[in-house]
Amino acid sequence: MKIVVIGNGMVGFKFCEKLIAKNLPNVNITVFGEEMLPAYDRVHLSEYFSQKSAYDLCLAPVNWYSANNITLHLGDPVGQINRNSKTVISFKGLEETYDYLVLATGSAAYVPPIPGIDKDGVFVYRSIEDLNLIRRHVPHTKSATVLGGGLLGLEAAKAMLDLGIQDTHVIEYAPRLMPRQIDDRASGVLSHQLRDLGLTLHTNKNTAAILGNDRIRGLMFTDTSILSTDMLVISAGIQPRDELAKGCGLQTGHRGGIVVSDTMQTSDPDIYAIGECALHNTVIYGLVAPGFEMADVAVNNITGSPKTFTGFDMSTKLKLIGIDVASFGDPFISGDDISSVVYENTHEKIYKRINFSSDGKELLGGILVGDAEAYNMLLQTCRNKLTLPEKPENLVLGARGGSPISAGVESLPDDALVCSCENVNKLQICNAVTDKNCETAEAVKKCTKAGTGCGGCFPMVKDLVQHTLKKQGKYIRTVLCEHFSYSRQELYDLVKIKQLKNYNDVLDELGKGDGCEVCRPAISSILASLWNELVIKKENATSQDTNDRFLANIQKGGTYSVVPRIPGGEITPDKLIVIGNVAKKYNLYTKITGGQRIDMFGAHVSDLPDIWKELTDAGFESGHAYGKALRTVKSCVGSTWCRFGLHDSVSYAIRVEERYKGLRAPHKIKSAVSGCIRECAEAQSKDFGIIATEKGWNLYVCGNGGSKPQHAQLLASDLDSETCIRYIDRFLIFYIRTADPLTRTATWLNKMEGGIEYLRNVIVHDSLGLAEQFEKEMQLLVDSYACEWKKVVDSPELKKRFTHFVNAPGEKDPSINFETLRGQKKAAGWQ
Repeated sequence: MKIVVIGNGMVGFKFCEKLIAKNLPNVNITVFGEEMLPAYDRVHLSEYFSQKSAYDLCLAPVNWYSANNITLHLGDPVGQINRNSKTVISFKGLEETYDYLVLATGSAAYVPPIPGIDKDGVFVYRSIEDLNLIRRHVPHTKSATVLGGGLLGLEAAKAMLDLGIQDTHVIEYAPRLMPRQIDDRASGVLSHQLRDLGLTLHTNKNTAAILGNDRIRGLMFTDTSILSTDMLVISAGIQPRDELAKGCGLQTGHRGGIVVSDTMQTSDPDIYAIGECALHNTVIYGLVAPGFEMADVAVNNITGSPKTFTGFDMSTKLKLIGIDVASFGDPFISGDDISSVVYENTHEKIYKRINFSSDGKELLGGILVGDAEAYNMLLQTCRNKLTLPEKPENLVLGARGGSPISAGVESLPDDALVCSCENVNKLQICNAVTDKNCETAEAVKKCTKAGTGCGGCFPMVKDLVQHTLKKQGKYIRTVLCEHFSYSRQELYDLVKIKQLKNYNDVLDELGKGDGCEVCRPAISSILASLWNELVIKKENATSQDTNDRFLANIQKGGTYSVVPRIPGGEITPDKLIVIGNVAKKYNLYTKITGGQRIDMFGAHVSDLPDIWKELTDAGFESGHAYGKALRTVKSCVGSTWCRFGLHDSVSYAIRVEERYKGLRAPHKIKSAVSGCIRECAEAQSKDFGIIATEKGWNLYVCGNGGSKPQHAQLLASDLDSETCIRYIDRFLIFYIRTADPLTRTATWLNKMEGGIEYLRNVIVHDSLGLAEQFEKEMQLLVDSYACEWKKVVDSPELKKRFTHFVNAPGEKDPSINFETLRGQKKAAGWQ
């Protein structure tokens, strides 16, 4: 059997891969590719501008083809198909006969007929060669514009930023970005994030002409407005490559595409079409996963194993310019029998929408922007019609009152499709663990190919591996990284037992190699949590990230923020005046935050010690806004002023914040104290929150706002002030000891066997017999606290580190520029 494949893209390559897997004798495969490179990963094409070479993107080296008896012709596209003689003739004159012909010609970029489209500086964004042409034009470019605000258009915009073109514009004809995937409000949230990254967005714009003589100089729109630009990248959709099919008389659609049946056969039963060139039931599928399924269907039918293609779920999860965007099911469905829940957080730039039947029994679709962690489980719930929680809104708002959102991966049926790209279901993944001893997600990925396509399913693959291993009674250890064969919890105990005080000693004693960006900050966090020593001591400084190294958060434009601690949100007029004077003296942007503090932005690194001196002289301390530490203890005015207040919430908040200030942990910690059940301080959205009752205080734990909001859960009721403090001591030390790196308390509790009941037994009922030890450990940390800013101010040696130029300590970075916004400065060039 002789099979000729025209097209060497991802779908053509997948066809060859699946055909080879059949291990059939006497099969001769010939592939004609238009490009000079073997098949490469177009899904991650933008990475060519940031971190990967052309050969890194290749799906297999050239010798893979010969090793599998495939004859590959690169740079030699087929120009003619003769159906009568069953032959194809290439551009270079090669003639090949076939028994079956597979058209995997893909699609080309749609180029709208705009006057001036042929000018120098106008490109499409489709292949590595296109990207090479764009890269060569960059030295002539100060401003770039992308025509098209869909998936590919935003990827192209990301590429412009990666190339260093800060003045990048996106033009979209529709009134919103990504009109086929997300709704107006989701697009608004996405647009806000994209503007924060430096993109300028133009929607509802119709391009009338491209201006300039031989080279592009700008765009004119139908509303007569003009945009100056040096480069235009067109990414306004796709056109199926069906010219060969038309040339040999195959049936095509009136808007393009090669008409195929459910078996992927064209109007000629010996010719198949797959991927973006194929028109199935009037639909052209522009994603890689349907193309892979088409390839599998074609292989099975050619080799005598009947299979049909009945359409494809276009649910998708992508990371656009670092922003999670996902849609599943029917994202836009509406009607009298449809209910929807929408969560929109403009501060955190998150949007979630789910659509479900009005009886609350079936999930029908949804949209996620900014936080798509729940995508895989939502998709499975939608596909497999899994039972929804009693309150469907918990799917986007998080579980409240301790009720679970869903039963998790164990509730999925065995035939649940986990990896759409490779058509891998739950049972195949579980069998890889149980039957083939694949005990890591990477091993399962290699065995089943799950997660090798777009990668969106890989978090669920990890969950399935862990769940299957637990069912086998196997202990799952999550080691820190390749340099340490221990989990964070194990390292915490070992560092304490061996009295190790700096990163190098820990690496020498317990690790191997030179360390990495994963273990360095994690070990530094452990050391800070155990010994509470200054994080920028010489032996510790190099293992910190930038924020901890300079005791301040680096901001857009390269300057830093200064955030003094204001315990409980209470501040005197004199201290307010000090902050005002410092902000005026050093020309800092000031803002009152939701955590009841005053942030100052735009400080040069060399000014930080001087700013800190003025603040510490006035009695301020570091607010630790830069560290994985206690941030704030928010409060309402309580019984001091409020007629509803039951207790003095401000005084108690100050006491709590003064006790735990500077406490380092696996992640940041936030707290609040409310003086009554009206909850003005929002204590139930904090890592630990305290609410006044008639009899004392209720203590809530493991809540958070942010990107994955979750209500805190009640740990203990009607506590006196001293008992409440003791329980917080125990809770925080237990969290610090046992949580994985960068794990918030809410996630820590969600993964804890036994949940809140187990945690209550440990903290309140002392089921582990460690309560006294936890309290002593906390007291040692409290007693050893010292303000990090004050340490720097008092140390000439430490102050020397706060300079931009080592050889010119007094010089500020001349590349830092500012603009004026509402009477204050902001980083220049940022929206």
